[in-house]
Amino acid sequence: MPLLSDLLSTLLDGEVSQVIIGLHWTAVVTEVEDTRRCGLASTYRVSQEHHSKPDVPDAGQLASSNGLVVAAYTQSDSPVMRSVGVAAINALLPPFTHTLVEQNAEEVIASHGFEKRVVLVGRFPFIPRLRTRVGELTVLEISPHPGELPESAALDVIPAADVVAITGMTLINHSLENLLKLCSPQARVILLGPSTPLSPVLFDYGVDLLCGSVVTDIEPVLRAISQGANFRQVHQAGVRLISVTQAKNRRSNHRRKEKQLC
Repeated sequence: MPLLSDLLSTLLDGEVSQVIIGLHWTAVVTEVEDTRRCGLASTYRVSQEHHSKPDVPDAGQLASSNGLVVAAYTQSDSPVMRSVGVAAINALLPPFTHTLVEQNAEEVIASHGFEKRVVLVGRFPFIPRLRTRVGELTVLEISPHPGELPESAALDVIPAADVVAITGMTLINHSLENLLKLCSPQARVILLGPSTPLSPVLFDYGVDLLCGSVVTDIEPVLRAISQGANFRQVHQAGVRLISVTQAKNRRSNHRRKEKQLC
């Protein structure tokens, strides 16, 4: 996939020192130029079979691996290994040159979605509050709850949306590029969640705002993830919520690559 290949091509080299695959979150710790870094991603599992093909073929061997090799697992057939790969990407990204703002995704979507049609891809705990803060909210989910639409409805609702907010999980399940192709050139497109890479590469594919996370206190975060913490607990353990907007002079150009993918 072009988007993943482009992300991988920008990464710094480093060694993996720890991999934690928790109930909800996956963390990869790397050593890059004598600096310890931690990246996060949602733990994505499909099968619950314990006696079938292993979800993590190299379980027990991932630490001490080259970081770029682990990041390349984003293109694995194993959903869990794709989570490990995205977490490794987030631990190997070069420093972001844009202005980083401490702001959570709910506030970003609400500010851009006031009195507008918003499509949210993914289920988030702030949905009930968000419904009262935007003009119209449509939620797409793989396994929809009442009041949500299935992913098959994306073709009908995304092209007409003024704001499209997409979970970073779509990078792990490989649906992100197709969803971006559906967005109107006039739509404000937001990629959100701790799996979201804070990389300008995503701006070249039609994303306008990134709402991700930065691990500031590695050990408490790893401990929480290893004990099955949800994101609220991981956040409290030592994670900052960050948003970043692309430079204005890029907005007129960032749809070009998206069109080339069609």
